[in-house]
Amino acid sequence: MNLSLTIPNKLKSILMNKRFIIIVYLFLAIISGVKQYNHNTYNNYQIYKYVYIHTAENKNLYLEYPEYLDSNHYGPVFSMFVAPFALLPDAIGTILWNIANISLLLWGIFSLPIAINKRKIIAWICAHETLTALFSFQFNIALTGLILLSFSYTVKRKEIQSAFFIALGTLIKLYGIVGLAFFFFSKNKIQFIVAGLASLAILFVLPMAISNPDFIVQSYSDWYNSLVHKNDINASLTSFQDISVMGMARRISGNVKLENAPFLLAGIFLFALPYIRIKQYKFLPFQLLLLASTLIFTVIFSSGSESPTYIIAFAGVAVWFVVQQKPRKNWVIALFIFAFILTSLSPTDIFPHSVKEFIRLYSLKALPCVIIWLAIIYQMMMEDFDAYPIARK
Repeated sequence: MNLSLTIPNKLKSILMNKRFIIIVYLFLAIISGVKQYNHNTYNNYQIYKYVYIHTAENKNLYLEYPEYLDSNHYGPVFSMFVAPFALLPDAIGTILWNIANISLLLWGIFSLPIAINKRKIIAWICAHETLTALFSFQFNIALTGLILLSFSYTVKRKEIQSAFFIALGTLIKLYGIVGLAFFFFSKNKIQFIVAGLASLAILFVLPMAISNPDFIVQSYSDWYNSLVHKNDINASLTSFQDISVMGMARRISGNVKLENAPFLLAGIFLFALPYIRIKQYKFLPFQLLLLASTLIFTVIFSSGSESPTYIIAFAGVAVWFVVQQKPRKNWVIALFIFAFILTSLSPTDIFPHSVKEFIRLYSLKALPCVIIWLAIIYQMMMEDFDAYPIARK
């Protein structure tokens, strides 16, 4: 897929302009925020806002309240992250929340140590999944940015910053812990560990500034219990969650009692296999494929994954795609198109309602990402990355 061949030069110069990309993302953030606020469909934002309010009032963060449907599943430190928005009127807070999320995502994308045009292509590939997540005011957009930043700062030998982003992502939403996958690329592992522990300690006590120590400590215990309960109820043959490897297996087989453990063990084994290729650690393409694997793995092996969660996985698809050597092989292009159509476009009105329901009921949004993830593992195990010509920043 050669952009110079498929896009006229004038249009290409516009599309590949970083400022234009930022403007498009800002437009998506504002339009989605305005639309959802005007239609009174911003329940997720209400949940986030009340994490701050309930922390300040010392109220259990993980109960259901009449102000919103569903329940909170974010850590106590999230109260500090969302505080600047919660203090504003919802009409403003919702829009600024979306802008903050896309800002972290774009920061993460443009921090990657690869050629600027490759970063721009990643941003474009992620745009539609970002919009899907923006309509739900999903923090997963920002979380994707935090994982990308943790990778970038690790390979750039800035361990303190990397460790901070991993700690922040972990204490807000456990997915952030996957940033530890990049630990072996660190050149100063002691500094990485010390900075990580210090960041965890600081972030752990930070919410005590608006609450009290006993309440925050209890909240971490409550958070753990809420996540255990959520995992127990995610397995379903009809819900909008469980868009995962396990979800596909449960729904295709019709057996809701299939356990997560065997799938997780197999997934962790495959994910860890490339670590045996120690001599490949120094090559940027190998590092980037591990980043792609991490982003996809986080989603396809989580029973809590829903459609807006796939901004995380699709960022992995985008990284995988730009890493491929040119000319890209036909199977690479075919897999990418398959992923864009089935994973990214399947929730849209491009598909008839009956087809969308079929895809949802069998968790097929996950299928292209699962195939690409397996292809990544194969490439990481079999290819010599010294031969991969990839331009750095």
